[in-house]
Amino acid sequence: MGLLKRFTMNHITLNQIDIYPKELLSVSANDLYRIFPGPTLMHLEGKHKEPLFISILQHGNEITGLKVIQNLLKKYKSGGLPRSISIFFGNTQAARYGKRVLKNKPDYNRVWPGTTEPYSEEMTVMQTIVDEMKNRKVFASIDIHNNTGMNPYYACINKLDNHFLQLASIFGHTVVYFLIPKGVQSSAFSLLCPAVTVECGRPDLVGNVDQAFNYVDTILHLDRIKHDPIQPQNINLFHTVARVTIPHNATISFIDKDKDKDTGILLKKDLDRMNFTEIPIGTCLGMRSPESHVNLMAIDENEQDVSDKYFYIEDTKIKTRKIIMPAMLTLNEEVIKQDCLCYLMERII
Repeated sequence: MGLLKRFTMNHITLNQIDIYPKELLSVSANDLYRIFPGPTLMHLEGKHKEPLFISILQHGNEITGLKVIQNLLKKYKSGGLPRSISIFFGNTQAARYGKRVLKNKPDYNRVWPGTTEPYSEEMTVMQTIVDEMKNRKVFASIDIHNNTGMNPYYACINKLDNHFLQLASIFGHTVVYFLIPKGVQSSAFSLLCPAVTVECGRPDLVGNVDQAFNYVDTILHLDRIKHDPIQPQNINLFHTVARVTIPHNATISFIDKDKDKDTGILLKKDLDRMNFTEIPIGTCLGMRSPESHVNLMAIDENEQDVSDKYFYIEDTKIKTRKIIMPAMLTLNEEVIKQDCLCYLMERII
């Protein structure tokens, strides 16, 4: 590999390279750490010099991004890239174990500039990447993710700006504007260039690699990103208004005849089917045990507790107080504990 720069903290090293090993073209996400033991930023030159920044594997179990990069490198192996690219290979150690994050380690997509998390060395690494890409006059930024529930393909933005909306709408009609959580990559890069996060569904779904690859390839061929307004008929635009979590001291499970009814919160086992649908007032999301006093927690953009605005308890059943539209509802208990149960949205367009 052609090592350009090495930035080392006490416990983490960021390498920057300009040549990739041939093993990268076929390596699995679980074995990527053998090539890139830590976070790695790779720069490859193309016809247009202002690079497209692509971030992958910020969460180690979200592997679609790696497959997209492999397909991209194979396609342009001999002919040359239409635009320079800079690729951030994120949490390769979490990917080694197929985990979103490693225990007692920070979430890579919560420690970018603008974060409210306690200091970690990873924050300094992310700031270094932002500074590097600012110097390289980054063209646009795409952060590739998967999720664990049933969701459509959609793109997320942090600015209601026509450049951002145009970039997002090329991925699909569904676009989500969000300001929470803090410290995400797309938000940090939104100060430098049009930036999106693309959500590619579950990593095991057929077609998600093609969806993301075709999108990235399309952006690589753009000379510029349009600033024209998006026509309302061409977009479904939503705004994330709250993040829903489970209290740290609560036990959770899913309603099933074999489950223990003493669980603190029992959620419906098909809950993720509600993603991106309007849920009527009074909809039951699950129940809590009679002895428990816990409820779902909703935190808004100003980090205020708005749980009572959205949920109430009736005869141990957890019900919705107003019409809501969730996204990223998941049945994965580990993800719920590490991150959240879902986000709540309101329609803009």
